Amino acid sequence: MTTPDHQPPASLTVKDRVYRSPMALVGGVLLLAVILWLGFDALFRGHGRAPWLALAGMILVVPLVIAFTLRPAVYAGEDRMRIRNPFRVISLPWGEIAALRSGYSNEVVVKGGGKYQLWALPVSLRGRKKAEMRKARAAADAARGDEPARRGLGGLGGFGGFGAVGGGLTPAGTTRAESDQAMDELRELLERRGEAESAQGEITVRWAYEVAAPAVAGAILLAILLATG
Repeated sequence: MTTPDHQPPASLTVKDRVYRSPMALVGGVLLLAVILWLGFDALFRGHGRAPWLALAGMILVVPLVIAFTLRPAVYAGEDRMRIRNPFRVISLPWGEIAALRSGYSNEVVVKGGGKYQLWALPVSLRGRKKAEMRKARAAADAARGDEPARRGLGGLGGFGGFGAVGGGLTPAGTTRAESDQAMDELRELLERRGEAESAQGEITVRWAYEVAAPAVAGAILLAILLATG
């Protein structure tokens, strides 16, 4: 399902950063492949009501899988942050953001008191634990006078998966989890641009009807088929 929101806005420049979760992208592609394989098999080879049930199930499930895996992204520009969550797109001028908060989830807190979750930057407790282990190893290497080795490409972007457009080498001694590093960079942008005149404005929120409408249609069709079965 392709929509205009799958592309960064025209105002973004090459210096702007796009944050996504590589694990969600990979998982979404694999899950879609399985769903479509099983669905089309039932659609073309099934008997009786099976093809109709398979069609209704795909209309319901495919948009939801896309919404929660392939769709989430955070676009960080010089003047604003655009958050693309499963069912909403939120445009936030830096001047309206009070804080970027990390706990069991990563969130944006606005000056009016509201908050928005960053689905594209999920918190990984396992990633934080691995970062602490890397920190401990780096400290041990430093105590022995060893120079930390360097790894290969860190994934999609400079943060081993959550970074901006453009890759790079990730030091083995990195002591922050990938999503935490991404949040650190967003905080730096907020601190630098929060008072800029061009970074002021209103918060806009748009519901993703292109995702919700097909899912609702599939749910209604599936309910009708099950009720009349």
